[in-house]
Amino acid sequence: MRMADTSMAGKSPGLRESKKRRTRLAIERAALDLFEVQGFDGTTIDEIAAAADISPRTFFHYFPSKEDVLLADYATRLHKIVAALKTGPSGLAPWHALRGAFLTVAADYESEREQLLRRFRIIQSTPSVAARNLLLQASWEDAVTDAVSEWLNVDSSTDIRPRLVAGAALSAMRASLGYWLADNGRSRLPDHITYCFDLVEDGLGQIVRQS
Repeated sequence: MRMADTSMAGKSPGLRESKKRRTRLAIERAALDLFEVQGFDGTTIDEIAAAADISPRTFFHYFPSKEDVLLADYATRLHKIVAALKTGPSGLAPWHALRGAFLTVAADYESEREQLLRRFRIIQSTPSVAARNLLLQASWEDAVTDAVSEWLNVDSSTDIRPRLVAGAALSAMRASLGYWLADNGRSRLPDHITYCFDLVEDGLGQIVRQS
């Protein structure tokens, strides 16, 4: 097995980042291939590393665990959602800001459709990963609740609206993803999100920032 060259000396930042992206993608593809054939629990990190033509040590430079191969991009998605609330127009209702943020995330999902469909199927079929996925979703709700509280200039410990908005938005996203996955990605995820947000907008769309 050829060992990956982890030295980046003499390479420009652009080349280094390109190499990192290629290696990360190679690890993800190798892992998904093995998970689908052998099962998540039946696959070792050594096997993933060998299939990706890297060393196990290099694997850990990119992912802390097998679970993170499937779930590591959650932090990036959450950052986009929270950033939309922090940087959007102050007069915009948080519900509308979240709609835009989730549509942005949905567009990312659409552009990576096949890879994401494979990942979601493995998550759903692996109880340990599905449980961790639920924990991450709970942390999303806390983070979005905090961002909505800041947006509205209220305290979520005494005002129920931030958690209501956050929970409803994430429920809309989960319902949309579930429908999209059941349809095997043939439909458009942004259309499902728009529809779900429309269904509850009349009430939550009226919640605005306090002066």
